[in-house]
Amino acid sequence: MRRVVQSVTGVANGVTIPVTNESISFGIGFGVVVSGGAITYTVQHTFDDIYNPAITPTWFNNSTATGLSANQDGNYAFPVAAVRIIGTAGTGTATITMLFNGGQS
Repeated sequence: MRRVVQSVTGVANGVTIPVTNESISFGIGFGVVVSGGAITYTVQHTFDDIYNPAITPTWFNNSTATGLSANQDGNYAFPVAAVRIIGTAGTGTATITMLFNGGQS
């Protein structure tokens, strides 16, 4: 199992977290923890090739983690290419911890 932790502070786009879809059994669990003040955040995913510089990825909001300002958990049961967290308002920090199902690299 692989664990990835990324944070975003204030209004900003977080780091793009690539997801390897080579496992027969796909699954990602995530939890977001808010700290250091108020922040509104959204977890997003893309299906686009994030390694192709000719493509600007189209980002979709996660259906359970959009426009939130409190701790939240969720999951991705079906394959996506990458995930990120964005801060949309405030000055606090939102930290996402993602656990990838076996076979993810």
